[in-house]
Amino acid sequence: MLVLVRHAMPVHGPEVPARDWVLSAEGRTAARELCARLPAGARLVASTEVKAIETIGAAITDRRFDEIERVEAYAGDFRTRRRAYVGGADHEDWERREDVVRRFADGVAEHVAAAGGRPVVIASHGMAMTLWLTATIGLADPAAFWEDLRFPDALVVGSGSVVRLG
Repeated sequence: MLVLVRHAMPVHGPEVPARDWVLSAEGRTAARELCARLPAGARLVASTEVKAIETIGAAITDRRFDEIERVEAYAGDFRTRRRAYVGGADHEDWERREDVVRRFADGVAEHVAAAGGRPVVIASHGMAMTLWLTATIGLADPAAFWEDLRFPDALVVGSGSVVRLG
């Protein structure tokens, strides 16, 4: 079983780089509730970003699950640019989608193999997860999928499908 977790809601603002954002009080509560539903005995892996690590309390971190590399202003219509990106639009100074997919896929393969049949839970980020899922299972509308992700969210990835963890 592979479960992808989108991190819980962080405290955010322009004064701290996004990769260093910590979870908000509400995010911590939501993360605890989500973790209670994760499969027992799972291999827990998180991106190297604080908010992902704090969401599942992972001891193993892997930068291949970090959010996409990009130059992005904190203010402005960032959601529209992100939605367009996951939907297929190129933005200057944003990581190439195929590079994100490749690194994410390599990480998934390595951790699934290392788990030896145990469930694998990977805490990551909305855009990176959406790109990998689009390439892997063929999401019909990646932009709508990305917009529908929650903070936090847990998705069970099966052969050609993805469903929210119940």
